[in-house]
Amino acid sequence: MTSAISNVRPAPDKVLVDIADYVSDYLVTSKEAIDTARYCLMDTLGCGLEALSYPACTKLLGPVVPGTVVPNGSKVPGTQFQLDPIQAAFNIGAMVRWLDFNDTWLAAEWGHPSDNLGGILAMADFLSRNRKNEDQPVITMRDVLIAMIKAHEIQGVLALENSFNRVGLDHVVLVKIASTAVVTGMLGGSKDDIINAVSNAWVDGQSLRTYRHSPNTGSRKSWAAGDATSRAVRLALMTMKGEMGYPTALTATTWGFYDVFFKGQPFKFQRTYGSYVMENVLFKISFPAEFHAQTAVECAFQLHPQVKDKLDCLKKIEQIDKIVITTHESAIRIIDKQGPLNNPADRDHCIQYMTAVGLLKGSLTAADYEDAVAADPRIDALRDKMQCVEKTEFTHDYLDPEKRSIANAIQVFFKDGSQSEQVVVEYPIGHRRRRGEGIPELVRKFKTNLARRFPERQQKAILEVCNDEARLSEMPVHEFVDLFVI
Repeated sequence: MTSAISNVRPAPDKVLVDIADYVSDYLVTSKEAIDTARYCLMDTLGCGLEALSYPACTKLLGPVVPGTVVPNGSKVPGTQFQLDPIQAAFNIGAMVRWLDFNDTWLAAEWGHPSDNLGGILAMADFLSRNRKNEDQPVITMRDVLIAMIKAHEIQGVLALENSFNRVGLDHVVLVKIASTAVVTGMLGGSKDDIINAVSNAWVDGQSLRTYRHSPNTGSRKSWAAGDATSRAVRLALMTMKGEMGYPTALTATTWGFYDVFFKGQPFKFQRTYGSYVMENVLFKISFPAEFHAQTAVECAFQLHPQVKDKLDCLKKIEQIDKIVITTHESAIRIIDKQGPLNNPADRDHCIQYMTAVGLLKGSLTAADYEDAVAADPRIDALRDKMQCVEKTEFTHDYLDPEKRSIANAIQVFFKDGSQSEQVVVEYPIGHRRRRGEGIPELVRKFKTNLARRFPERQQKAILEVCNDEARLSEMPVHEFVDLFVI
């Protein structure tokens, strides 16, 4: 009996080739993308600095073997760690994602493109330090901004029409793909090298979404992106040592990604790679909350002055008949939660919890997800009154590439027949349509996060560089990262 399977090495999958062509050849010319990337850099690092206040995060940081220091290694902002770039990528990635406060991209798949900064900054810092030591041209922060734009674009364009969550896979697969591509490019990889590296990223076993959903929601969702971007650095480094790739990693019959993970369906694409994603990325500015609930929390803040006097004790809350949250399909599928919430990771992915805190306090911070605040019995009493209802127009506008709204509405109904107004917010403050309003708040958020970690002189030095686009672009990466060492 003979095999009918050909062993002729096929041409690489088009998806791999398109990514390699984009990383190698695309020239970023969009001033808006560069400007937005600079603000994204500030915001992402600020989120990481805030996470350093939480022992659940910091216990995972540092070298794998305690006490290890890597000469000319990558430094971890806000710490004294200097690590190999793989472990540094994990550290930075875990920090920036820990509090669910960095940027967001919502489409058929969702995710947080700035998660890629873990691998990008770690590798750029490592390369810059070693090139300086060898009297070679260093890596500049403009290189970092360009890499960020390209990683955002790869992750975001793949997410537009392809839902990985519907087949049970976590969105961090796209962090691994995007980081692998751009980091291989940063290392000087050719198109063939990028194809090989990215093929290995697709061949990898992928993270399940188990840790993001009831009844298993847990802290892995806060370090999963760090794990993905650090894996990308490892794959890029292996490729640059000559490790082979797998040309039909996606399309191979039976064994390829499509057949194994994607129900045999090929990826769909709405647009070619450019700078669209960075230009349209969503920032979490005012409070840390899963992004599908951002506008719900804004609605709750607006209602707070009207209802706060009716929520100050359980007896008054009993007079509420119902609280209706009108929302979109993705929010219902991801963050509509009933029953007990077991930890902060559970609470920051519950639209009812976030809305309840917003109604009670008129504010929401990362500390509000901790056990001390969650023990307030009024929160669960309000949650029990809440109903989530999909509005088809909200779902349609969420998916419309010209709108990309994330609409929510809230209305409180009382047993005496009275009711609050229905407050509707279609676009959160971090949306492109509200950039003029949002960027000053983003800068204030960055200043607050710098003050958590650094003395005033160091804060001022960092701000001066970040606010000067020309100076930031020309600065060697290692000099920029040194500004963040405590």
